[in-house]
Amino acid sequence: MSTLLLSRGDVAELLNMEEVTGVLEQTFREHAAGRAQMVPKVYVKLEKGDFRAMPGAIPGAAGVKWVNVHLENRELGLPSIMGIFIYSDPNTGYPLAIMDATELTAYRTAATSAIASRYLARTDSRTMGLIGAGRQSYMHLESHARVFSLEEIKVYDMRPEAAVALISSFPRFNIKEASAEETAASDIVCTLTPATAPVVQASWVRLGTHIDAVGADAPGKQELDPALLRMARVVVDDVTQACHGGEINVAVSRGLFTKEQIQGTLGEVIAGIKPGREGDGDITIFDSTGLSIEDVATARLVYEKATERGGYPSIDIV
Repeated sequence: MSTLLLSRGDVAELLNMEEVTGVLEQTFREHAAGRAQMVPKVYVKLEKGDFRAMPGAIPGAAGVKWVNVHLENRELGLPSIMGIFIYSDPNTGYPLAIMDATELTAYRTAATSAIASRYLARTDSRTMGLIGAGRQSYMHLESHARVFSLEEIKVYDMRPEAAVALISSFPRFNIKEASAEETAASDIVCTLTPATAPVVQASWVRLGTHIDAVGADAPGKQELDPALLRMARVVVDDVTQACHGGEINVAVSRGLFTKEQIQGTLGEVIAGIKPGREGDGDITIFDSTGLSIEDVATARLVYEKATERGGYPSIDIV
């Protein structure tokens, strides 16, 4: 046997948002049914960033992602988030592929948010707010535009040039720069920042809004006013990981929100085990920490398409 080597360009070429969304929705169903295995992220903190190890398994597939977050990388012309994924045969442990996980992470994160919005946002949602104009804002706009008929998109970033760049990249959309408060007054709001203090205040959010809280993916990070959590129906991707390093982690550690106030997991909502939105006036929040099983499912998609297409380099490890 040999191990496929797939570059960032290879992975990007093999992925498309529609397929990723399809496999991830099924993966969350497996999670709700107890047929997926994962442990909370393991963090290695460094002076200028951190590394995370994320192992997981779903029926027929297994693997591990080694991913970094170094926010100062943009000054060096490097992505803030990069990663490598080792995709293995669950029956033998043989490493079937070693692939770049930068694109894999970008796709699966945005696809998961779009799935959450489809189940938790109002069906008549037409406006979208993007808090943060980094790479994930581009991916979230692409993923949500496949699900909703977006009539207006607002974007806010502390760096005006980042918002301008995003706007110029999507001439087909009605998209404009706005303040954080104006952006938060949208039907669907995606928070995509590395903030450690709230960037969205509870008073800014209208009844009926859905929020995909994505940026808080490590202990100490938060983007939302804790009062907003108490006003909303909060759904998480994984309870343990969310309490440890998701949007709710700071509020939980300070006694401002409890694990018992979580409405359920996204998998439980998708499977119909737990309710999501119950009325048009509900504020709903999806706390997205990013699960290793999302990476495994996306990596399997990449591997299967790569083997079908052929022509990729490989090495003999054993």
